Amino acid sequence: MPQFLTPRPKPASGNNNSNYYYAVSTLDMGISDEEWERLQKALDWPGPDKEINQLNLSTSPVHSTFSIVGLKNSYKVGDSISIIITARDHNNNMKRYGGDFFKAKLFHSNLKASVYGEVLDHRNGTYSVVLLVPWEGQAQVFVRLEHSSEVVQILKKYRESSFPRSHYNGHFEGPGPENTRISEVVECNLKWGGDGSWSKGNCCCEYEDIKMGTVWQCERPKKLSCDKLVHHSMGGFKSPLNAFENQLFTKKLTNVAISGDKINLNVLPNTAGNGTMERCRSGLKTPVPAGFYLKDVWKSFICNTQQFNSPQMGNCLKNKIIYLLGDSTTRQWFEYLERNVPGLTRMDLHTPRTGGPLMAVEMKNNIIVHWKPHGVPLRFYKMLITDLHHIANDINEIAGDPHAVVVFTIFAHRVFHPITFYIHEVAKIRQSVVALLSRAPQTTVIIKSGNTAGRKNIFQSDWLTMQLNTVMREMFRDVHGVIYLDVWQMTSCHYLHENIHPGPVIVANEVNLFLSYVCPI
Repeated sequence: MPQFLTPRPKPASGNNNSNYYYAVSTLDMGISDEEWERLQKALDWPGPDKEINQLNLSTSPVHSTFSIVGLKNSYKVGDSISIIITARDHNNNMKRYGGDFFKAKLFHSNLKASVYGEVLDHRNGTYSVVLLVPWEGQAQVFVRLEHSSEVVQILKKYRESSFPRSHYNGHFEGPGPENTRISEVVECNLKWGGDGSWSKGNCCCEYEDIKMGTVWQCERPKKLSCDKLVHHSMGGFKSPLNAFENQLFTKKLTNVAISGDKINLNVLPNTAGNGTMERCRSGLKTPVPAGFYLKDVWKSFICNTQQFNSPQMGNCLKNKIIYLLGDSTTRQWFEYLERNVPGLTRMDLHTPRTGGPLMAVEMKNNIIVHWKPHGVPLRFYKMLITDLHHIANDINEIAGDPHAVVVFTIFAHRVFHPITFYIHEVAKIRQSVVALLSRAPQTTVIIKSGNTAGRKNIFQSDWLTMQLNTVMREMFRDVHGVIYLDVWQMTSCHYLHENIHPGPVIVANEVNLFLSYVCPI
């Protein structure tokens, strides 16, 4: 099998990290050479053709601007507005290459309305956006520079590197002298590619998941044996950035609104109807935009969505077993259902309230809701290592049937690690999903995409999450019977401050979209 060698990043100034790189084959990732080529094309992102080492040559949010093409006195519902973004450096010179990470939307605060716009990179310093006008009243264009192309270049460099940016703790417990109990806390991390992402020589305990083909590694405790690992918890962060790279990541250059035609646009009603929407089901394409907010209600362009009240939620989930797998964003769904489905009561499983696993039941209508966190790497507070299962393994244990609904998400805790590892994990999940739908084709399987987050740094950039979304979407595009919920658009365009945990309004709309697929009309 030919080896794919990711580019060796130049070591950061003052750091001796020249050995941090990967040698990973397509066989390691569990995909074909053809699929890897397709993924590389989908993930392709332009940028500088050389490393920039002068701050004034990077993209400036102060000098970059946007303009509305053919600005009109008024628009009608259903019209499109074309935007041109021009990137300039700190010397006010126009950039000659692309790769900047801009976000764009149309919104109006008083109407609690917003719609997502996809930015097209022309790779010459200019970008275009086509914004749909879906509501009557007023609207305003908003564009922000989240990261310059120079920052994206750094994000790519350290993502491909095996420099461990996120660290974890392993808690060992066992018998000590004279009937005492002793405990030790050591550092742990993922072992992936070559010598692993965390080179500690032969000093470590290794925990291999045979089904997944992955290895978790912990420093060997001084007093206890490797089989005494009991708990897992998140550790600290470690930045690989040098002094110049830190300047590029400063807050005044990150996630900053750029100037342009920020005027209130008048939107008139349109007598032409929007046509009828079809039932929510698998196999439907996700357009851009996938929908819009109006008065804080998400209106989908994909299918006929509903706003469920509490009794309707109970009727929808009657005789259903819901498996919510992933991270704290699916736990938010669990908590929303717990609050709003009549009679749904959480069982005491003697597990951490936020760490899980969690389970709630409603006896009258025979409703069971599970939430389980995915396996390591995971940045959670201290919890039992035995309660952390890889999503693929959990799906393999689900029998499936018309009563079974499986929802999974795996994004927020994977931005710290190489994309080749993520591809490997998604390939295993895909294998499990295909097997599930083969033995129980009437099972509802839903992928919840990653959402935007509040942090915009070397650790949790939205650009990294967006790339993971691309991998998931591409790898599942030919799997029939799977529903892909694009909550990225729902979190990117909303007026609430972006947070890794979306606000209650967004969560309510996400759950209503989910229920519209479970109980379509």
